[in-house]
Amino acid sequence: MADLAALTAAIERGDRAAATEVTRQAIADGMDPETILGAMTSAMEIVGGRFQAGEIYVPEMLISARAMKESVAILEPLLVDSGVRPEFTAIIGTVKGDLHDIGKNLVAMMWRGANFEVIDLGANVAPEVFVAKAREHNARLVGVSALLTTTMVGMKDVVDSIRAAGLTDVRVVVGGAPVTAEFAAQIGADGYAPDAASAVALARRVVAAG
Repeated sequence: MADLAALTAAIERGDRAAATEVTRQAIADGMDPETILGAMTSAMEIVGGRFQAGEIYVPEMLISARAMKESVAILEPLLVDSGVRPEFTAIIGTVKGDLHDIGKNLVAMMWRGANFEVIDLGANVAPEVFVAKAREHNARLVGVSALLTTTMVGMKDVVDSIRAAGLTDVRVVVGGAPVTAEFAAQIGADGYAPDAASAVALARRVVAAG
């Protein structure tokens, strides 16, 4: 029988080969897909906690997230067949005029690791695109990233556009190097995360608040 503790450990250390091998073994053993997924998400929670504690850094988080991504890809057909779906859908993108995406990509991977369905719009995304995609995918969460002080002001345009579109169930969270909690409050965002690990806790908190 596959050892799910070994799956958690493999993802935690970013060992893609071991993680996918244990995932395939667990599937072959007929283990419940949701239980297998739980072992994966537990790994990313551990990784996020270690990052916040300063024990690991962004490269290590990326390696773990990629191991998680490959393992989930193997498991996904079974999750679909068994009716297991992410509880919430999130839209994420870098604000218009900004082409930086490393931080945004990491948040997207961490959200997927926390069992959110994530629609990644990429970089240089206009406010109206955030609105259209949030409506199209019935999203509950929109994440907006910026790395430049000259583009972070565009975050307010995204928040205002979401509100003006009447998407009252959509929560908007922001992040990026120049962004602060004070700025997030000023533009009317529902939350701010200083890093990818805290973005997971923030996402869960704001969608749970309704």
